[in-house]
Order: sequence, then structure tokens, then C-alpha cells
Amino acid sequence: MKSYHLHVVSLACILLFSSGCARRNYFAKTPVVDQARYQQLKTASPADVDSVTVMAGKHYKRTGFHNLFWGKHYREVWATPVKVSVFDMKKAKGGLSIEKLGGGMQTTSLTLIDDKGFTYALRSLDKDPAGILPKFWGKTFVANVLRDQTSAINPYAAFVLPPMAEAAGIPHSKPELVYVLPSDTTFREHSDRFQDRVFMIEEKYNDDRTLTPMLGNAVDIASSKKMLKKRFGEDDHFIDQREFARARLFDLFINDWDRHEGQWEWAVYDDGDNKRYRAIPKDRDNAMFKFDDGIIPWLFSRKWAIRKFETFGPEYRDVYALMMNASFIDQRALTELTAEDYQQLATELQASLTDGVIERAVRQFPPKVYDRLGEQTIRNLKSRRDLLPQAAQEFYLHLAKTPLVIGTDQEERFEVERLNDEETAVKVIRLSDDKQVYHRVFKRSETKQITLHGLAEDDEFEVKGDVNKGIRVVIVGGRGEDEIKDKSNVKGSRRKTIVYDTKRGTEIEFGPETVDKTTSDVRVHAFDREGH
Repeated sequence: MKSYHLHVVSLACILLFSSGCARRNYFAKTPVVDQARYQQLKTASPADVDSVTVMAGKHYKRTGFHNLFWGKHYREVWATPVKVSVFDMKKAKGGLSIEKLGGGMQTTSLTLIDDKGFTYALRSLDKDPAGILPKFWGKTFVANVLRDQTSAINPYAAFVLPPMAEAAGIPHSKPELVYVLPSDTTFREHSDRFQDRVFMIEEKYNDDRTLTPMLGNAVDIASSKKMLKKRFGEDDHFIDQREFARARLFDLFINDWDRHEGQWEWAVYDDGDNKRYRAIPKDRDNAMFKFDDGIIPWLFSRKWAIRKFETFGPEYRDVYALMMNASFIDQRALTELTAEDYQQLATELQASLTDGVIERAVRQFPPKVYDRLGEQTIRNLKSRRDLLPQAAQEFYLHLAKTPLVIGTDQEERFEVERLNDEETAVKVIRLSDDKQVYHRVFKRSETKQITLHGLAEDDEFEVKGDVNKGIRVVIVGGRGEDEIKDKSNVKGSRRKTIVYDTKRGTEIEFGPETVDKTTSDVRVHAFDREGH
């Protein structure tokens, strides 16, 4: 969510010709539809009330010129009356207690824990993005714009996803919609932040306390930060790239463009003497996003502007837009798979996402929301399912252009062989036991440059093969004392091997292809392991 609103800040600042002050009372006084009922709820307890009819965001409803310029988005959905359960801290999930307050500057959230140590996230359905603004801008029209554009989010999309994710074999949470009474004081000192608001409660997979049968024989759960630290720090930790690719194609299918590394947890498995990590997606705020249906958002979602704001529809209009926010994790966790792998995964997803699965999933919308969106959502999802092979190919080709082949802080040998004018093979051998841990054949028609990262310790690199045409190979040695041999020769186009490393301790055998970029500056082999 934060990345979305930060980009809308740029949009709003440019449009300050429409300037004015931020509306003091932007949000509706209460989400409860019946005001007489609301007065009763002020003194009620969860034991007295089982459900309430609310509008998740009736303040987003607009008409006429506002919608023409700023987009209709999901305004009517936010203002649709929906019956929701009343949250009862003492009874929900068998009884919960507060572990810690969470959320950033937009979302109100809590981590809750049951008596067995299983954790849940309670997250507000509506957002207030004005908190990300500097103090000055927070008092201007910019705050109004940011808040208004939250209406591009489908507040109920996350409830549709579990049946489809389950059919596809992708780990998932099962969110539930709840309302906290205005009289509820079980949140103690945080009560005023939670009372009289609509929330989503879902499983929070964050450590070994939250292992479930859905995750099979997993032994732990790690954050992306911890997973990447292990993957690049040790030579016996591996990402299940095929399962991550399956999850990423599912992201395309549901039009979820905001899948950066912070949107994943990782189930950890014992794999012989190694550890293997399987992705668990979370935070589905931007699934089925709708943005470009107003003049101003349409302009700012063009390829030359804020391209990532891709709108959900029956076709994949811009696959790269849906990939942009996840480029960091994709480059580090999707380096092994071929075009054939992606086509096989797309076919498997098509087979699992049957008409019946999609129709049953969309029925998870609240009834009145289904009346507004259901049939069109079903048509969109069926069309996107049918077009998955083409989207998967486009996804693969973007990743294949400039792939990274990354070692670890242990010792490896990188072997590159130019097989012919079209194909270049890359292998990575773990020197501790001489075991091959990576192999892929790259094609010149797909790949412009392959970058090898040795990271730490003393690594070996060898490039060989005589061809007429070839792919550029970049070697970034890393912090150890490396041995680099370039025995290749590309007759039709010289200088296809580029070496970046520190001069001290590095042994290089130059060939006719080698470009020497060695230096005394240790920053030459810097590598980002954690992202933002």
C-alpha cells in the first residue's frame, strides 16, 4: 500500500492547481449504516450483538465530474451495505490476546495470539495514507487526493482468493471480515484506535508456532529478510523456485501488482542436508486493482508515468507493470527456470483454476458486492486464466533479459561455456563437496547479459567456448581472493566478458574477450541482499 500512495503523492503535487486544505472530517463518522442502531451499539457488548451492517468506506462515493476526472474505481463497492460479524476478543479463534501493535502510517493493525501461540493479524479494511506525507503536505489538497484514491482498491478482493489459491496449491490465509463495537474496551490502551471500525482478521504465518497442515512437513517460517540472509550467507539453503514462480503467475492472474519482498513469508523445509524455502504470499490489498477509469489516473498510469498501477480486466495489457514492484525478489528467487518451466506452470494453473473454482471463489464476495461485481469478475478471471500461457511467456522474457546468477558467502566455482552462437550454459559448483547446485542454458535470443556474483570467500570463475556470436557475461567477484579465467572467444563481436573485482588478491587470466574493470575500490562488488 505504501508504494501506491507514495506515487500518488507525485500525482497530487502536480495537481495543486486544484489546491485547498485537507478536509478535516474526511472519513465517515461511523461505518454503521443505521444511525439508530449505532447509538445502541455504543453501550452493547460483543455477547449481545452477533452482526452489524456497515459500509466500509461510504466517504469514497462520488458522482459526476469527480468520477470523470479522478475515476469511478470501486467507490460504489466501498459504499455497499455489508453484513459483518462483531469481533469478540474473548471468543474469536478460541480466545485471543494482544501480542503487539503493528501497522504503518496507513493501516491500523494488531498481532493477536491464541493460547497455543498461533498468531493472527487484525488489519483495518480502510486506510488513511495522509500519514505518509510531510507535515505541510498533510494539511493540503494532497491529503484529500491520497485518501480519495484508496477507492482504487477492491476492499473485498482478499476474501475471493483462498479457494483459488487452494486449488492452485499455493499457501494462503483465510481472511474474515469483522466489526469492532464502539463500546469494546478489550483493546485496552489501544481501544480508541480500534473501536467502531471494520477489520480483516487472518492467520499470520511468521514463525514455527504457525505451522499448519497446509504447509506439509515445514519446520519453520522465515521472513524474506531472514531467508535471503540464509540463502546468500550459506551454501546449503535454497529457494523452491518452481513454487515461487507458480505463486508469481497467480499474482498475474489476480492482477496483484504490489508483490515486493515484504509481501512474502517463507516456509522452511529439511531437504536432506539442505534447507529449502517455499513462498507464502500475504497482504493482498492490491489484488483486482482498478485505477485508469478517470482522466487523471489514466494519464498517470501510462508507461511514461506510474506504470505499475495496472487495472484489472479480462486481458493482461502490461505484464511488466505487474512485475515492477517485485523486481528485487524476482531477480534473486527466479534465476533457474526456463521458458518451458513457465509454460508447464501456466498449464497446471489453468487446469486447477476450473470454471467451478472461479465461480465458487467469487461467491465469497458479500452478497450485495457480488451483485455489483460478481459476474464481471468471473468473466475477467476466466479470460485471464485462458490467457495465462501468453502472460507467462511475457513474464519469463522480462526475467530472462538480464539474469543474475548468485553464489553465497561460501566458496563456489562458476563455469560458463559458450555452446554455440545461440546458447550459453552456466553451472555453479559448491566447492565444499563438489556438488552442482545450479545449471541453466541461456539463449542469445532471450538474454542480453548474464551477471555472476561470487559474494564472499575465494571463488573460481571460468568462461570458455569459441563462437561467432554470444551473450555478454559480467563477473562480479566479491569479497574473497578470486581466480578468474576467460578462455572464450566470440569472433563476430569482441569483448563479451567483463570482470569487476578488487585488484588485490584476484588472479585473472585475460583472454581476447576480457574487459578489465578491476579496481582498488571495494564497492565494485557490492551486492544488495535485503532490498527495502
